[in-house]
Amino acid sequence: MARALAGTVAPERLTVIVNVGDDDSVYGVYVAADLDTVVYTLAGIEGPQGWGLAEDTFNVMAELEQRGLDTSFQLGDRDLATCLYRTEQLGRGKPLSTVTADICRMLGLGMQVLPATDDLVRTRVKVASGEWMSFQEYFVRRRHRDPVVELEYAGAASSTPAPGALEALQNADLVIIAPSNPPLSIWPILTIPGIRAAVAAAATVAAISPLFAGNALKGPARQVMASLGMPEGTAGILAAYEGLINTLVVDTADVDDERLSTPATRVVGADTLLVEPAAGRRFAAWLIDTMSQ
Repeated sequence: MARALAGTVAPERLTVIVNVGDDDSVYGVYVAADLDTVVYTLAGIEGPQGWGLAEDTFNVMAELEQRGLDTSFQLGDRDLATCLYRTEQLGRGKPLSTVTADICRMLGLGMQVLPATDDLVRTRVKVASGEWMSFQEYFVRRRHRDPVVELEYAGAASSTPAPGALEALQNADLVIIAPSNPPLSIWPILTIPGIRAAVAAAATVAAISPLFAGNALKGPARQVMASLGMPEGTAGILAAYEGLINTLVVDTADVDDERLSTPATRVVGADTLLVEPAAGRRFAAWLIDTMSQ
């Protein structure tokens, strides 16, 4: 979605606010999984799996595995260099938002990419066995197999939005909640004090459903929403963003769900498969035009 918008509007008009609840320390370096995925994708250098860098090598991982380390969390060599740079800069006292801006400049990006907060906020997951674990333990090492029964966004209550985040929301012509897993990727952002209120106060807010015929293309969105007791399909996405959005865009496979429209929120159908950049640009132009009507 960010790439689609970047190909449609002037870079200086686009701000992307990114989840930091997935951030973790891995192999001694600060990994910002969602930030890096967004930045790499905007720069057109993302890996074929949707994470990491294209044509990266994994020599360091091979060496660590030879030394007996668990390398189920894979960091390519160039990706690791990004994480090492971030770790070193944070150690010098730079905030995460500044380090992210530096990385964006190095990659020639003109838009503003912001962590939701510079503070330490971590998504913790309680699974059906009663065990609490970090997001990366649940998602990567255990391959999100466990039913999720509760979520905690540790540190969120005492955090503050990153510099520029609230201003971007307050001044935006259009706020878009990208197609992603609501409990795992969007709620951690909305939990940062002030952000939910700023989204709710915005005049025009659209969310893009991550579901296609009730299922996500990848990831456990449907399973997590179900295990948390949320309604199935489009109704669950509407519940996830209740009180926040004017419009929910669903894929043409779910176009019958337009009947779920209410006076507060309209549900509209469109082709939301944004894998190819050209399709993304068409969708972004359509969305901006539709939301301006």
